[in-house]
Amino acid sequence: MNRTLAALFALSLAPLSTAAVGQAPTLEAQADQALASDTVAWDFVEGITTEVGPRQAGTEAEARARAWAVEWLKAKGFANVADEPFMMDTWVPGDIARARVTGPFAQDLVVLPLGNSAATHAGGIEGEVVFFRTVDELRAAPAGSLKGKIAYISHQMRPAQDGSHYGFAGPARWVGAGIAASKGAIATVIKSVGTDYHRNPHTGGTSFPEGVKPTPAGALSLPDAENLERMFARAGGRPITLKLELNPRQLGQTRSGNVVGEVVGRNPSLPPVLLACHIDSWWNAPGAFDDGAGCGIIAAAMFHVKQSGQPLRTIRVLMAGAEETGLWGSQAYSKAHLEEPIAVGLESDFGADRIWRFDSNFRETNPALHKRIASAVARFGVSAGTDAATGGADLNIVRDQKGALIDLQQDGTRYFDLHHTPDDTLDKIDIVQLRQNVAVWTQVVGILANEETAIPTGTPVPAAPAIMQAQ
Repeated sequence: MNRTLAALFALSLAPLSTAAVGQAPTLEAQADQALASDTVAWDFVEGITTEVGPRQAGTEAEARARAWAVEWLKAKGFANVADEPFMMDTWVPGDIARARVTGPFAQDLVVLPLGNSAATHAGGIEGEVVFFRTVDELRAAPAGSLKGKIAYISHQMRPAQDGSHYGFAGPARWVGAGIAASKGAIATVIKSVGTDYHRNPHTGGTSFPEGVKPTPAGALSLPDAENLERMFARAGGRPITLKLELNPRQLGQTRSGNVVGEVVGRNPSLPPVLLACHIDSWWNAPGAFDDGAGCGIIAAAMFHVKQSGQPLRTIRVLMAGAEETGLWGSQAYSKAHLEEPIAVGLESDFGADRIWRFDSNFRETNPALHKRIASAVARFGVSAGTDAATGGADLNIVRDQKGALIDLQQDGTRYFDLHHTPDDTLDKIDIVQLRQNVAVWTQVVGILANEETAIPTGTPVPAAPAIMQAQ
């Protein structure tokens, strides 16, 4: 009798979402299982970082990553898996990156080149450094005032859960070198756009205005940048001189590609749900956070939704190529598929730490669906936001279609400690937080993929936010 009562008591505690024996688990049960024990996302990010490693856009390494991802998706049972090629202008970093203060406090600084910047001549260039605390200070410098000089640009980026300081500090990298070059600078160095205090520079893309010839540009590690700033304070008006040697180069047009795959829905005539990430990384790290984890999360979510039964709508994965050097894959995908309507788009490209907020751009036009999603993810510790979702960098097609978007906001407190640095490695991923991402994505994607009605948008959908223009 005691054993019978114990069995009945245990049954009463079982989740109501658990499926009967022989039936597919419910979506809720599958999401809960992902939270407890998902291995699919880890399998992806561990595999691609181990077997491929760094995946610079347009190179042989990125091509190996695409081939690896194609085979992985096929092995997991996804349909219509393909590598869709496109051509791109390809920049590579070279193998020389040196910076040395030559006076009055001679010492070496740690530097990395910025994407799309030019090389110095062999042996390097040397010049007086002009210190700008902000990009706005640089903008205010008189025309021609930097002729023959090297611009140094600082900022005051701080960690934030929503990563908002990236939008504040990012222009130092995104546009600083171009502004300095337009005023006559022979080169630019910046304080890395990041929040760590390791001696690891944060690379990333920069840009030059039309008609302005690219110049050498590099990022100093935060400790080195702050050391340089202390030198200005101690120099007593004496000029600080710097020797810089970088040898990046442009390869011209090379091939990249977007990896795609699907879980085919019961009604393929309905517009699909599009899940995006990017498969490339910078050359200086295996890209576990940026964005191996993101690709693992969205693929795992597709896998778990499929395990709960064939969805009504097709779910499509887009592992975009060449995001870091200019959103090449996102633009190519939109150009190739613009006439194919997308129901709603979501992207994972902010690391692997927990999701804390849900936003959509249809909160006003489809409040019932917005509320249903918000209620479904509350059990994972996710709050309902009121901001209009703008979508990730690789969702150009959805913005171009003025379509529905969802942002599953991840905790970015430590993201910019790792972003674009050699520290972006597998050991930084917390598998418990990774699984929370997969659980939330499984729940949200499952709801969307089984939504019978259209998902209208009312909030204007902007072009890719400025934060995405030069990742």
